[in-house]
Amino acid sequence: MGAGGKGYKAPTLQLEKLLALGLDQRTAENALVNSKVTANLAAIIAEVGITCCDKLVGNLLYAVATKYPNNALVHRPALIDYIVSMKIKNPAQLDAALSFLTNVGPDPLDTGKFEEACGVGVVVSIEEIHSTVTKVLHENMEAILEQRYHINVGNLCGQVRKRHPWGDAKATKEEIEKRLAEILGPKTEADNVKPVKTKKGKPAKPEEKKVAVATVAPPSEDLNPYSHFPEQAENNKVHTEIFFSNGNIWRAHNTKEILEKHLMATGGKVSTRFPPEPNGYLHIGHAKAMFIDFGLAEERNGYCYLRFDDTNPEAGKMEYIDHIQEIVHWLGWEPYKVTYTGDYFQALYEHAVELIRKGLAYVDHQTAEQIKEGRENNLDSPWRDRPIEESLKLFEDMRRGLIAEGAATLRMKQDMQNDTRNMYDLIAYRIKFTPHPHAGDKWCIYPSYDYAHCMVDSLENITHSISGGGDGVGLATGGQRAPDGSAPGGFASGGLAAPPYVWEYSRLNISHNVMSKRELNRLVTEKWVDGWDDPRLLTLAGLRRRGVSAAAINSFIRGMGITRSDNSLIPFERLEYHIREELNKTASRAMVVLHPLKVVITNLEDGEVIDLDGKKWPDAPADEASSYYKVPFSRIVYIEKTDFRLEDSKDYYGLAPGKSALLRYAFPIKCTEVIHGDNPDEIVEIRAEYDPSKTSKPKGVVHWVAEPLKVEIRLFEKLFLSEIHKMEDLFNFRSTWLTTCLERSPFLRHVHLCVLVFSKFKSLRK
Repeated sequence: MGAGGKGYKAPTLQLEKLLALGLDQRTAENALVNSKVTANLAAIIAEVGITCCDKLVGNLLYAVATKYPNNALVHRPALIDYIVSMKIKNPAQLDAALSFLTNVGPDPLDTGKFEEACGVGVVVSIEEIHSTVTKVLHENMEAILEQRYHINVGNLCGQVRKRHPWGDAKATKEEIEKRLAEILGPKTEADNVKPVKTKKGKPAKPEEKKVAVATVAPPSEDLNPYSHFPEQAENNKVHTEIFFSNGNIWRAHNTKEILEKHLMATGGKVSTRFPPEPNGYLHIGHAKAMFIDFGLAEERNGYCYLRFDDTNPEAGKMEYIDHIQEIVHWLGWEPYKVTYTGDYFQALYEHAVELIRKGLAYVDHQTAEQIKEGRENNLDSPWRDRPIEESLKLFEDMRRGLIAEGAATLRMKQDMQNDTRNMYDLIAYRIKFTPHPHAGDKWCIYPSYDYAHCMVDSLENITHSISGGGDGVGLATGGQRAPDGSAPGGFASGGLAAPPYVWEYSRLNISHNVMSKRELNRLVTEKWVDGWDDPRLLTLAGLRRRGVSAAAINSFIRGMGITRSDNSLIPFERLEYHIREELNKTASRAMVVLHPLKVVITNLEDGEVIDLDGKKWPDAPADEASSYYKVPFSRIVYIEKTDFRLEDSKDYYGLAPGKSALLRYAFPIKCTEVIHGDNPDEIVEIRAEYDPSKTSKPKGVVHWVAEPLKVEIRLFEKLFLSEIHKMEDLFNFRSTWLTTCLERSPFLRHVHLCVLVFSKFKSLRK
C-alpha cells in the first residue's frame, strides 16, 4: 500500500538516509521539512528495498515522491523498478511516464505502450546530439550572430529536445555552449553588459502572426492575365544570348543548331505542358495550373501537352489517369497530345549514360539518411570522385537488376557548397523493382522527378515551363533558383534540346482547407472523408459533386490573377462569391423550406391554384430566362417553423396570431387560428386569410412553397474550423485539438434533410 494508505506507518527518515540516495544537502533538508514528501520517500525506499544509490537514480526517485499521481499508486513499484534498473534514466522519460500513468490510473498497465510512451530502450548517441545541435545552430545562425551571447540557450536546447526527447539534456547544453564559443569567439564588453529589463507589469498579449488574407471582394480582372509571359522572340533571345552566370553556376544555353531544330519543331509557336503526377485526384490548385498552361497556349495560338509525370511506379494508378483526363475535359481544356514521362525512359537513360561519360554524374552508395545529412551539412559524397568507368559499370548493373533496391543511386555532380539547395547533387536515378503502369516491367531503375521533368520539357520542345510554387516543382522548371535567376536544369539537358523559358507562379492557398495531394490522400485513405470526391474537399471531383460548375472555377482562378506573390491566404468566401455569381446566371430558381409548417389559406377554395408568373428574382440578369419563373399558389402552403411565433414582439417581423406577413412575391396573409396537436407545445398547422388586393403592407416577408415535392438537401460546412492549420497537429490523433476540430465539428457531419420545394418549375421568356 502506498504512502498515506490506511494502517500504513512511514518509517522514520534521517538526513543521512536521504544523502545516501544521492540527494544534495539542501534538497534532503527541504524534504525532511515536508511531511508528505518524507512519507512518500519512505514508502518508495521500502518498496524498492535499497538504502543507497547514485545521484541520478536518487533525483528521479525524489521526483517520483513529489509528482507521482495518486490515482495510479498501484503502478508505482513498477515505475521504481524501471528507474532502479536504469530503463528510465532522465527527467524527460520520467515526465512522460508520469503523464502516461496519470491517464491509466488504476487500470492494468500495458507495458508495451508504456515503454513506447517514455522511450524505454531508445538510445540517443552523443554523435546524434552533436549532429542535431549543428542543424539547430545553423537554423538559428542569423539570431545568434545578432544577439551573440545574449541568445536564449534554453530555447536552443528546447529545439534539440524536440527532435531528441530522450537525449542527454546536460550533454546538449554543454555542446551548444561549446559551439557558441567557437562561433562567436571571446566575449566582448558588449557581451558582458546585461540586457536592460523591461518594467514588470501585466504582459501585453502577444500578437498572433497572421498570414495575409485577401478580401472577399474580387479584384478587377486583368484583360490579359498572360501578359506576364514573354513573347516567342524574347524567349528565343534568352536561349541564344545568355550563356552563363557569374561563372559559379551553370545556365541553360543552346547552340545555333539546337535552336534551329527547336524552332523547326515548334513552328515558332508557344508550347506548354500540364504535367500532373497520377498519384491522386486533382484539386483546385491544379485548376490554376491548367488555366495558366492551357490558357497561355490558347491565347498565343500555340498548343499544350497533357503529360503524366509517372516517374514513380508505386504511386501511379489507372484510376487517377482516367480521372485527370476527365477533369481536364470537364474544365474545358483540350490537350494537343497526351504523353507520359515513361514514353521517354530510353532517351533519359541514354542521356544519363552520356552525363557519366562527361564526368557530370556518379553512382552513390549512401543511404537516404546519409544523403540528407550530406545535403544539410554541405558534404560531398565519398563516391563523388569515383572513376568514370566504375560509375558506368555500376549504372549498367543497376539497369540489369544486379544491385539491391536502395543500395545505389545515380547523382548529378553539381555544387554541394552552393548557397542554393537546388544546386546540390540531385538524385537522377534510383532502383525500384516495381512494374511500371505504362512501361511495364522493362525497367528496374527509374528517373527522379527533378532529373526527368526538365529533360522531357526539352524533348517535347516546351517553350514556356510554368510551375506552381511549393508543389514539388522540378529542378529545372521551378522551386528554388540560383541567385542569378537561372535554373540548373540546363546542366542536365544542355546539349540535348532547347531548354524552355522558366516561370514560377504562386501556390494557391485557400482558408479552412488543405491543398496538398499527400494530405488529401491521408484524409481519404484514413476515411476522414467520403472519398476523393467528398463535397467538403477542394478536389475538383468534390467541387463538381457539390454542384460547382467548371465556369465558376475558371472565373475564380481568373479573378485571382497570375502572380508570384506567395504570402496570401485566399478566404473560402471568395470562391463562394464566384460560385454564386455563376449560379446566378445559370441555375434554376426555387424556394426551399427546411423545417416546414403547414399554412391553410381559408379564403381560397379547395383545388384553386393561382399561377404567379413574370416575377423577377433579385440580382438576376434581366436578359436571362432564369430571371423569370412561374409559381403555383394554392390553398395549402408551407413556411419555415422559425417564421412563426405564438408570442409577438416589436422586433419580430414574422407571422404570429393576429399578425400579417407577406409571402414573398405573392400575397399578404394574416394568421387567424393556430391548431395544436396532442402536445400543447406542438403546432400542427396555422390558418390564415390572404389579401388578394394586396392593400395591406406588412413589414415582414417570409418564403414559402406550395404543391411541394420532398427532396434531399445536403448541407456542407467548411472542411476545418480554423482558417490556418498544421497537418502535423491534425493527424496527432491523441491531441485535444483533433477532438475539438474534427470529431465535434461539421467536418465529420453532413446533414440529410427532407424538405419541400416546387414540384414543377418552368422558365418563361419575357
